Amino acid sequence: MATEPTARRWHRNPSLLSGAVILGLLVLVALVAPLLLSGSAETLTDDTRLGAGAGHLLGTDAFGRDVLARALVATRLTLLMAAAATAVSFVVGVAIGALVHLAPGWLRETCLRLIDSAVAFPSLVLALVIAAVLGPGMGSAIVAIAVAGVPGFARLTANLAATVADKDYVLTARLLGVPGLRILGRHVLPNISGPLLVLLSSSFTLSLLDISSLSFVGLGVQSPQYDWGRLLNEALPSIFAQPSLVIAPSIMLIVTGVGAMLLGDGVASLVDPRTRGAALAPAKAGPAGPAAPAQDDTARAPQASDGAAAGTEQDGLLTVDGLTVRAGDRTLVDDVSFTIGAGQIVGLVGESGSGKSTIAMAVAGLLPEGVRANASRLALGDLDLLGTPPERRLATEIGIVYQDPIGTFNPALRLGTQLTEVARVHLGTSRRQAAKDMVRALADIHVTEPDRRLRQHPHELSGGMLQRASIASAMTTNPRLLIADEPTTALDVTVQAEVLRQFRRINREHGTAMLFISHDIGVVGVLCDTVLVLHGGRVVDRTTGADLRRGTVTHPYTRALLAATPAAVEAGGTLSAVRWTADAHAAQPSGAPSDDLSDKAADRPPAAERSR
Repeated sequence: MATEPTARRWHRNPSLLSGAVILGLLVLVALVAPLLLSGSAETLTDDTRLGAGAGHLLGTDAFGRDVLARALVATRLTLLMAAAATAVSFVVGVAIGALVHLAPGWLRETCLRLIDSAVAFPSLVLALVIAAVLGPGMGSAIVAIAVAGVPGFARLTANLAATVADKDYVLTARLLGVPGLRILGRHVLPNISGPLLVLLSSSFTLSLLDISSLSFVGLGVQSPQYDWGRLLNEALPSIFAQPSLVIAPSIMLIVTGVGAMLLGDGVASLVDPRTRGAALAPAKAGPAGPAAPAQDDTARAPQASDGAAAGTEQDGLLTVDGLTVRAGDRTLVDDVSFTIGAGQIVGLVGESGSGKSTIAMAVAGLLPEGVRANASRLALGDLDLLGTPPERRLATEIGIVYQDPIGTFNPALRLGTQLTEVARVHLGTSRRQAAKDMVRALADIHVTEPDRRLRQHPHELSGGMLQRASIASAMTTNPRLLIADEPTTALDVTVQAEVLRQFRRINREHGTAMLFISHDIGVVGVLCDTVLVLHGGRVVDRTTGADLRRGTVTHPYTRALLAATPAAVEAGGTLSAVRWTADAHAAQPSGAPSDDLSDKAADRPPAAERSR
């Protein structure tokens, strides 16, 4: 099903359509009324204080001027003043709220506290103070309302930006060396645009009321100019004798505010790719396509057979020696050392909070602010990861696959833009060639209709397809090291099996070193050559995947982790990777090449034996 056209989305959005019609009519009045009605609105006549009638629908004021004509003519000045004040508040407030996240920690906290204090002060009272200091006048009123509206935009922007700054796609942008300002403009602001547009519409309404309030108390527009607030001020002495004088400006204020709120709500849903139009129906899973050709044993990258021989200092591609990670006075990772050779898969396993992801982020240089990493040596080949490595090498030599496939991608951008970014920016590949290469990579990893996927937004794909796209993106530059941080946790067992097959295929065909992180010791035992067991930020055991499969580990903590797996397997609920990889292998068409994952799974002893 094709994406819904923009015109149709407008018609199916009642708030957007209603708000656009109301404000469109008001803009038309603001353009036409001063040209046609200025005479009856401003010419003094002897027809003073007339009641409503055919000649004057709402009567005349004390100077014989048509009340309705004056209200219509005042539309232009009122809308211009409110729009100018709102625009200044929006631009300055959003800029402050976004840029504060680029400041050092102490300065950011100081700015946030100042913003909170400013928000606590009523905006209208602040505007009255500023207007009184600057003196009565149209310019003073605009400045006063604009300054009073800045804290609201700044606070909302800062709070929303903080929620987006920790997303995986922002961390990936940092790894790729994207400048801070570009991250704000490309990844942060588009994903908080919905709430900001709603606030923009409500702020316009408040600015309209505040502008009119200043004019009503004599601090805004001065005679002979007039806006709706000035008209209400002039009608105040006669409100009981001639109440029709306040009807027109009051109705105009209400209608304009309602129209602005409706339009803002509609635009917010229109620009959000997750809510606009109908999402594409998920493609039905077809045949997986031709299986990857069987790899000859001589072509396969060398694998270590035991933990002692795996990744020595001499042949290690990734060297981690004495890694310690601290957040303030708290130690998150304590003296961790290991190496990964080319073509090896090293697994990190342990309970939540054991330091697995922290180690991975330290290797990638993506630790959060306030978290420091120190090591005797942290290097990827000749690339010193403790220093300031070149952004191009970081982006091309390290690939990352995150746990949450949905959070990996920016929901405001199409997949093609994101998947080809590394090739376009760091490898100098043309946009067209990068797209062709990505289509081929997606096809290799069994993503259906890869051409169409590049034109879709992330929310239009299933979690399994997004995870495969994430793997394809990470492998675009043929990285030397692939970090997979719990990449199968959020997927169903069938998709998990396929994702693990893709990791093994990548490892076989490209000889890529892999750091694989998982809670599931069964998955780690099937996939990895060397396994590090972590507890409390320390490595408590070093073993091999073969030992895990055979159940021959000796460390009590590792045995406890292993003993927790059989219950899940036998219960038939949350299947262990050992069972479902073997099942998936058994379901392959006759003649399909044997999968190494299933071969390894077959070596594992029965559950009862392992539980002993």
